Amino acid sequence: MSYVQALVPPEHVSNHLLVLPDATEVATVRRLAESWFSDARWLKEPEARSGPQPMRGARFRGMAAAAPDPRDVGPGVLGIGAEHGVAGPFTGPAEVAAQLGMTGPVRVFALGRVDGTFDRRGPRPASPDDRDGVARAFAAGLPEDDELRLVQWGVAAARKLGGLLLADGRELLRPDPAGSVDLRLFSANPIGAADLLALLRSVVATAEHEAETPEPDGSTSHRLVARTPYDGSIVLDARQVDRVPRALVDVDVNDYGPFAVEVRWVPQDPYELRLEQPSGVHVIARNRMRATVARLALLMHARSGGVLVDDGAFVATTAEVDRRVDEERSPTRAWV
Repeated sequence: MSYVQALVPPEHVSNHLLVLPDATEVATVRRLAESWFSDARWLKEPEARSGPQPMRGARFRGMAAAAPDPRDVGPGVLGIGAEHGVAGPFTGPAEVAAQLGMTGPVRVFALGRVDGTFDRRGPRPASPDDRDGVARAFAAGLPEDDELRLVQWGVAAARKLGGLLLADGRELLRPDPAGSVDLRLFSANPIGAADLLALLRSVVATAEHEAETPEPDGSTSHRLVARTPYDGSIVLDARQVDRVPRALVDVDVNDYGPFAVEVRWVPQDPYELRLEQPSGVHVIARNRMRATVARLALLMHARSGGVLVDDGAFVATTAEVDRRVDEERSPTRAWV
């Protein structure tokens, strides 16, 4: 693609390019990387650009300079594993971003090997079914190991932040942010099965407590299911866990706990979850259930506190989850 040269320096045009809205801060990209990779660290830290800062105050009395914009930094290199990294940010002009379907200038991060060489590719994908389009983008041979993990992270970050990924600098992957539906709550305060059922029935009146299972550690897990005739089912699994996602590593331990509640949407045809371009009927149901799952997660969070994690394995703030509710204007209760 000819416009790639306008996004990154020549040495990065064949990398996987993560293209994000201009408002994205470098600290946000690092935090998302740390949610997936245990060894994310700066090999070259981005440096604030030098230059005079505008003065502020009544007629500049006190001559106080405005705080520097945290986005105004030169490119750095964030190391991932022994051989890979994320270089950037680079600034992409608005006219080039428009060709990619994005509005305004963009920030671009180059994902690949830090030594500038290329990874060997594996065999062709066994199946083209892949909601992220990775199998399509690498039809001739899939990335392997660390490179594949980096590509998968790039797609997840693009979905989270409303961006896109140019695989090998040319194959466009534009994950739909609305495709993120499922949520998990990790709390220090357990919610009893009866209370969970009441919360679930507040959004789907016919919900049922389907299973209660003793676990090897002496705890009890619960499964609750809310079925609808048109939009599929919400499956809620509550259990005590001994491991939490990496995304919580920098969260105060007092803000979450081992009591996990996973809320999943199972559509009428689960196979469509594996499609990059699902049917219109699936998308309509998904939008409704995305909002319903968000409402339920917010109710659980209000009940027990804790931290929410989305299906990209990133922390989801209550403000983010609340926006999912605002996006869907249909009635609060699902069809039953």
